[in-house]
Amino acid sequence: MHSDDLEELILTDQGRERWQRRQRELERWVVRQKPRRRPKQTVILRNIVLDAEWLKAITILWRSGIDTEHSCAGVSLSDEPVDHSLYAYLTIPESERATRFVRFTMERLQHRVLITYEPHEKRYDLSSFFIQHNRSFCYLMERCALNFATLDPG
Repeated sequence: MHSDDLEELILTDQGRERWQRRQRELERWVVRQKPRRRPKQTVILRNIVLDAEWLKAITILWRSGIDTEHSCAGVSLSDEPVDHSLYAYLTIPESERATRFVRFTMERLQHRVLITYEPHEKRYDLSSFFIQHNRSFCYLMERCALNFATLDPG
């Protein structure tokens, strides 16, 4: 089968044990109480509404010549447990520079990031692997973006 025939390719290797842990976490998340601590925090950047947790990372990426398409900070018991996608994620269109950033992130974050590639859309999705890591994932991605911009100024 040719890669263009696939909907998405998983580029990272979390291992069977982590996938099982992820499933258990999801099962617990579905049944647990989810009190709202504060509403979803958003900002507007270039006429796009972003979750505030992504502002710094996306700003750094844009300044580094890496476009983004979609993002979400993911649910969290520390603030908003409902009005987000289940996992924090960032979608990046494929380009030579974006591919270098994806590889850099893969090396730095290892099992903490789930990276998929969608051949038909020619884009990468980078997401947290565990729900409980959503907020820290946004920060880790900010650090990756900053380190990448410093080490590979393009």
